[in-house]
Order: sequence, then C-alpha cells, then structure tokens
Amino acid sequence: MCFLGIDIGSSSVKVVLMDGASGQPVASAFAPQTEAPISAPQNGWAEQNPSDWWAYLKTALRNALRESHQAARNIRAIGITYQMHGLILVDKKLQVLRPSIIWCDSRAVPYGNRAFEALGEDFCLQHLLNNPGNFTAAKLAWVRENEPELFERIYKFMLPGDYIAMRMTGEVRTTVPGLSEGIFWDFQENRVSEPLLSQLGIPANLIADLAPTFGEQGRLTAEAAAELGLAPGIPICYRAGDQPNNALSLNVLNPGEVAATAGTSGVVYGISDQICTDPKSRINIFAHVNHSTNAPRLGVMHCTNGVGIQNAWMKRMVAPEKSYEQFNEMAAQAPVGCDGVSVLPFGNGAERILENRQIGASIHGLNFNNHNANTLARAAQEGVAFSFKYGMDIMQQTGMDTNVIRAGHANMFLSPIFRTTLATVANAVIELYDTNGAMGAAIGAALGCGYYATPEEAFRTLRKLAVVEPDVENKSAYLEAYERWRMCDETMTR
Repeated sequence: MCFLGIDIGSSSVKVVLMDGASGQPVASAFAPQTEAPISAPQNGWAEQNPSDWWAYLKTALRNALRESHQAARNIRAIGITYQMHGLILVDKKLQVLRPSIIWCDSRAVPYGNRAFEALGEDFCLQHLLNNPGNFTAAKLAWVRENEPELFERIYKFMLPGDYIAMRMTGEVRTTVPGLSEGIFWDFQENRVSEPLLSQLGIPANLIADLAPTFGEQGRLTAEAAAELGLAPGIPICYRAGDQPNNALSLNVLNPGEVAATAGTSGVVYGISDQICTDPKSRINIFAHVNHSTNAPRLGVMHCTNGVGIQNAWMKRMVAPEKSYEQFNEMAAQAPVGCDGVSVLPFGNGAERILENRQIGASIHGLNFNNHNANTLARAAQEGVAFSFKYGMDIMQQTGMDTNVIRAGHANMFLSPIFRTTLATVANAVIELYDTNGAMGAAIGAALGCGYYATPEEAFRTLRKLAVVEPDVENKSAYLEAYERWRMCDETMTR
C-alpha cells in the first residue's frame, strides 16, 4: 500500500511515494530541475502561474512512477502540502483569472495595515491572532481595488494547495488552518470573520467550502487521473501549508515542541495551546494541522523571507562555479563573526519580524583590503542564523521557548556553519531528521484515510540523523557577532 505526498513549493514541486508498511519512500522526484521562475512585474511583487505547478507535478510524478513501476496501482491516498499565503482566483468555469500572488509579494501590506487600524489591535490580535498584514485576505483586497473588473468575475479564491486539489477533484474546497493562514478565521467565534470581510469589501460567497485537514477531501477525477498517470477515484485525505506540514513531518504536534526549516525562506514553528500574541504582530499564529476548538493547537511562527534564496544569491555572486558543499567549505575558512562583516538577509520582500518593512538585504563592515569571498560566504550564513535568533527572541516573549529544535536534514541545515551558529546563539539543541515536506504530506494522507491509527504509529520509523550542540568554546564570539548584527538591523529599521 503506497501513499502519494505532493509538495507545491515556490522553487519546485516535489513528490514522494511512501510505502505504508515500512514508512519509507519507494520513489521521489521534483520538477523543474532548475529553480522555478518567479515573475516580478513591479518591485516588491512576486507571481507564479498556477498552471505551471500542475505541469511540474505531472513531470515529477511521471519520473517518480518510472522509478517505481508498481506504485501507481497501489496508491491508497494522496496528501498535499503547499507554499502558504498565495492567492489563486477562478471563475465559474474554474479557470484561473490571473497569476497567483505568492507568499513573498509585498504589494498588499498597506491593505492589511489599514484593516489592522480600522478593526483595532485588540480585535485583530484576540480574534484573528495576527495583523492582516501581507496575507491572503489583504492580497484579495488589493485585487478588489486595483483590478475591479477582474474581481467581479471571481467565483472562488484559493490557496495553492486548494488549487492543486481542485485540478485533481473538480471541487473547490479549503480548510480551517488554510483560512487561518489567510487571516480569515476568527478564533473566538470559531468561524470566518465577518468584520474582516466587511472591512476589506470581500463577499462571503467567495470563500470555498470547508474540508477536513485529515479526512477525505474529494477523489481523483478520470480526466485528472489520465493526466497524472494514476487510477481514478483515489481520495485526497490531507492538505496543509508547508510550515504546519513541516512540523507534522517532524512529529511536532504537542505544546512546547518546535520545528524549523530553512529553504527559500526560513521558519521556526512552535506549538502552543494558549493564545499569547505579540503586540506588534511580528510573529504569525495559525491553526496547526491538529487544531480543534476543544483542544487548541496553534502554530507560533517566525519567518525570514530571505534564507536559502540569499544563500543561493551569494553563491552565484562569489562562487558561481562551485557546488553548495564547496561553498560551505569556503565559509568554514572564515572565522566566527567574519572579522566584523554582517549580512542582513532581508532582500525577499516585506519581513514580518521587521513589522512588515521592506528594507532590502545589506552588507555591513566590509573592508576591501581584509575581506574576501570566504568572508561573504560565512557572513551570509551567519546572517540567516542571526535572523532566526531575532525571531526566536520575539517568540520567547509570547511564552514559546526553543530548547530543542527539530529540522529535516536538508537545505541550509546541510551547512555546518548555519546549524552550529543557530544552535549556539539560540542556546538550543538541533535534532536533524531524515524527512521532508513531501514525506509529511504522504504521512498525512495515511493518517487521514485511517491507515495509521495514531501519530505514534505513523512516526515509528522517523530516523534521527544527527544532533547539533551549541559551540560552547566559541560561544562568546558568536554572541558578539549576533549583537553586532542586531545593531546593524536596528540602524536599518530605525
């Protein structure tokens, strides 16, 4: 019995075919092989074509099925995870009306901020748990004001995972965690927020019907099955945004547990059963995958937009011919603190931890006579770790401690410099596991269809690969470098 996990990212679409009995992948693939393009028609904008995600899915799935010839006949259920906060609009024929405004697009910040002021800080933080900021609701308000004729043609709006599920099932549905990540969900009233819709001018009938996070959400149509090379009728049994799903993949489901990821963007994501918001709304709080009214499970989340994307940019600039492993070796040639060089990794849109400011990335303390490519390689990776520490300090103010961080052994967690810097400045142990988002989606599907009865059964084979301890010997040098980085950040945001 196999389970198909699909991960719709902004850089690629990944798929995994997982054997239910062993809990191990039997095939995996991703597409495209180079990073998927992001269109920026104006500075601060970021768009992708949803039909491209579908094309990437078909390619990746075809390659995975080629790797495991029998898997297609044995797929019991499908799980989907996706880049959060995107906006997809369809008409009554379920045709996409415009490119998706994706997570790192900053154009809607003023619309969310106006809603925050109009509805009031107390209402937003107690009912929505967030400033509407730059999330899906604000993006839809931008469309209403700037593309009014198109807005009138909207039948439903969706998140990226909802779109892929619609292509598979012909049904437009969403989830409570999905609505919460779009800042539509009222946690006090346990329903969509009517005051928010009214303030933003969004008709309630644009919201899709609700589906359970775990449980049947629709079945694969004959047409979609033919396109994907699968059997019709396979149920979709799980759907979640990438960060809640990353936490699920690491078995982070209970209060006090913490997950992290460092792909294109970087996130520290802790679970709480209490509502305790940041007055400045610099961190995000969403319904976790196992949230319910009777047993609240809230994801308290710090995000830095420019993480892997900054690391990739710096490698292209200073070492374009080298692999990432060689780039990491370059970084290791520079000393802790990089001889005074600090890099702020804020070049990928408005940053929540900076109160939705868009300050851009910057390099500080560079000396043309003393510093070189190795210095910049390490400073870029230290700067990302320092941004994590900055966000974790805000999380701690809401009661979310991070003594142990679980992460997949992937992306920037492959870098010894990054993970040691993070462990040291955060004074936390980092546990690295053999998992990824697509595996989390496959496990979610197996839980959603009842193949696994409990999370304990589902994660019995989760393998811990390594433990990263703080560098006690050099701790003072790391902390000194972080303080210098923090002062640069305060100067830029003043």
